[in-house]
Amino acid sequence: MLDQSSPEIELLRAAYAAFNARDTDAVLALMSPDVTWPRAFKGGFVRGSEEVRAYWTEQWSEIDGHVEPIAFHLEEDGQVWVKVHQVVRDLTGAVLADQHVGHRFTLEQGLIQAMEVCPLPSSDSGA
Repeated sequence: MLDQSSPEIELLRAAYAAFNARDTDAVLALMSPDVTWPRAFKGGFVRGSEEVRAYWTEQWSEIDGHVEPIAFHLEEDGQVWVKVHQVVRDLTGAVLADQHVGHRFTLEQGLIQAMEVCPLPSSDSGA
């Protein structure tokens, strides 16, 4: 478990807050210019700030997602795994998904280099 006030945690908390506020510029400022980001809504990955911006713009025109980090764990390889509570709504406000998922971040030089969506450990699949 990481110190909950570590620079890595503060970076990721800021990224989630900016994402939830739809402040694309603020989130992208926390990412390396050649970031790799999952197209969780569509499949595959995008690379680079402008592809991430275009993906989010498209995503937010179709769904409204809110992702709240619950727990942060430093993995042996230096990646940070985050348990999140994710609620996805359609544009009328109807809930499409309400679930806990994992996000694994690769951080380099104080910036987000990559993120992937991953399943929760079987021992941690509950709320």
